[in-house]
Amino acid sequence: MAVNISSAFAVPLGDIRYPEPAALNADLLRLIRMLEAQGAGYRNPDPVVHQPDGLFESEFDFFARPEPAVQRLRDWVWGALGEFIRGINPSIAENPLGLSIASQTWFHLTRDGGYFGYHNHPMASWSGVYCVADGDPSPEYSNNGCLVFPHPLTCANAFIDPTNATLSWPYTQGNFVLALKPGQLVLFPSWLGHYVTPFRGSAERVTVAFNAWFQRSS
Repeated sequence: MAVNISSAFAVPLGDIRYPEPAALNADLLRLIRMLEAQGAGYRNPDPVVHQPDGLFESEFDFFARPEPAVQRLRDWVWGALGEFIRGINPSIAENPLGLSIASQTWFHLTRDGGYFGYHNHPMASWSGVYCVADGDPSPEYSNNGCLVFPHPLTCANAFIDPTNATLSWPYTQGNFVLALKPGQLVLFPSWLGHYVTPFRGSAERVTVAFNAWFQRSS
């Protein structure tokens, strides 16, 4: 007999790479190091998630900066987000609604031992993380500086037996783990919880992140 199987309650995740990102990322890294050197002058003054040693979180206005590298990244990220949304929302693709984007954007500069705890991004529709530098993670540590999305269905592991312990993707109850590479952008719904595992490496792991929501243009 044939059984129809559907992926009910699926979570959309986007993954795209900036073409030949070395020059852009070098410019971004120089700027981000300069901003970190300002210390409290550009650090997020009111973090909602614990800031461990080894982590610098910036103010939330990064895409408003005038530097050409920031503007190139912003334009590419918004273009990628638009393609992502059109790919999963036919009403947007077929009937443009005259929407304008609002956002928060910031960077994390993480050195050896830094991490970021479990959280999500309330009061936004879509979020994303762009990798500027992976920090040359030490290979002796597993899941080193990885972006982790725990399974969002809280009852998925309520009872485990041999028939559901090792389900194939996308039905597994396991975490979705990403070791981001320079130039990689990951897009996801803002409600989806995630965290970054402790980073062990000799350089800086640098990411630019955003929250975005849309409003009708006046």
